Amino acid sequence: SLPTLTVLIPLLSLAGLFYSASVDETFPQGCTSTTSLCFYSLLLPVTVPVYVFFHLWTWMGIKLFRHN
Repeated sequence: SLPTLTVLIPLLSLAGLFYSASVDETFPQGCTSTTSLCFYSLLLPVTVPVYVFFHLWTWMGIKLFRHN
């Protein structure tokens, strides 16, 4: 499940980025609006590794707290 998500989410984000680059005439400036697809296709690849990092950090903290 996790390997599928780690491949699927960046591919979907890249597809959304290419779609918005080909359709939107104000491509770089249009990415700042939260209503555009480009904004979310750039946000997802950044959010997922940060979530995984903090999830692992929390898990490691719980493991260290239990064993000490």
